[in-house]
This record gives sequence, C-alpha cells and structure tokens, in this order.
Amino acid sequence: MLRPSVLGLAILLSTPALWSAFAAGSMGITAALIRFLIAVPVAALMLTLLRMVTASYSRQALRRELAAMVAARSEAQGQPAAERS
Repeated sequence: MLRPSVLGLAILLSTPALWSAFAAGSMGITAALIRFLIAVPVAALMLTLLRMVTASYSRQALRRELAAMVAARSEAQGQPAAERS
C-alpha cells in the first residue's frame, strides 16, 4: 500500500537528484525520476521498520494501562490488588 508518508519520504530522499534535474539542469530528468522510483521502496522499508519498532512500545503502554485499570477496578470492588489473578 502506497501511503502519503512513503511518497513524502521518497521525495525527501531524492530531493538532490530532483533539484539537479529540474532547477539546476545538471542531471537528466529520466535519471532523477529513476532515482525517485528507487527511493520509493527504500522509503517504504524504512517506514515499515519504524512502525514495527514503535508498535511494540504502543503494545507495552496499552498493557500497562489495562493492568492499571484492572487494579483500580478490583480495589474499587474491595479486593486488594495482590489477590487478582
């Protein structure tokens, strides 16, 4: 799936080539567009790895939040937190 964040990062990665092609004229447009097309899967891989790393932190935070909610509920019902299983 092609996300806007992937295209944005690919544009950022290929900015020097795109600048050289369109503004400076020192590189051919075809070469710059090929570099952009190479940057798209690289950007997708980079963002996928970032999402995988940050997802594990999100799951840990969710587990802590659920454990705190269970503890608060059991204390509100009169049960000490140590007795829950």
